Amino acid sequence: MLTKLPELIDNGPALDATGLVHRVLEPNKSGPHPTVVMLHGRYGNEEVMWIFQKTIPAQWLKIAPRAIENDPHGGYSWVLQEDQSWPSLSTFDRAVAAVYTFIRSLQTVYNANPDQIYLMGFSQGAAVAYAVAMCHPGVTQAVAGLVGFVPENCDASQSLSALQNLPIFMAVGKQDKRIPYERSQKCVATLRHAQADLSYHEYDTGHKLNVQGTNDLSRWWSMRNR
Repeated sequence: MLTKLPELIDNGPALDATGLVHRVLEPNKSGPHPTVVMLHGRYGNEEVMWIFQKTIPAQWLKIAPRAIENDPHGGYSWVLQEDQSWPSLSTFDRAVAAVYTFIRSLQTVYNANPDQIYLMGFSQGAAVAYAVAMCHPGVTQAVAGLVGFVPENCDASQSLSALQNLPIFMAVGKQDKRIPYERSQKCVATLRHAQADLSYHEYDTGHKLNVQGTNDLSRWWSMRNR
């Protein structure tokens, strides 16, 4: 349970600088701050990722931007994908550019530590996190991908080399109907081919993170807090 509500930023200088509506929870100590950027999934918004904030060390900066597309099916999405194909890396170009600009603004706006920027994405948000890491090597120091997927057509890309040795937490729901298990295994193979520092976890659940997954994620974040 949150002891302090994250502040909604939907106007003013912070919105102008970051480019995205967001909610932010600032530490009550001086920075620069280790920072987790939380990227919601399709049909979501800046509200939904706060269920995971309890897994993150308490004195870190936590921030959740709203995706760039007003989705006709409700909420907001990073890309609009009407067919059943999996989005390719290039499909995320606009989302990657928006998130990269957002990240680059955080040092000035919120005293984020540029050497301790972490991404956590759920579902489509996980795909965006992977895409940002591939397209902008070094901008993030770790990625937590929760019941998400790696973008298509990145295996042959030079960007895949950006994932080498990058700490990645990957959570998979074995009963997930949105991201089928077979698709998840292809994504695992891609991350292992990239020689990421992969912490892989699968759970007997659907398109969500269960209690065991939450505990595993907390332990993984604690390893970054050193």
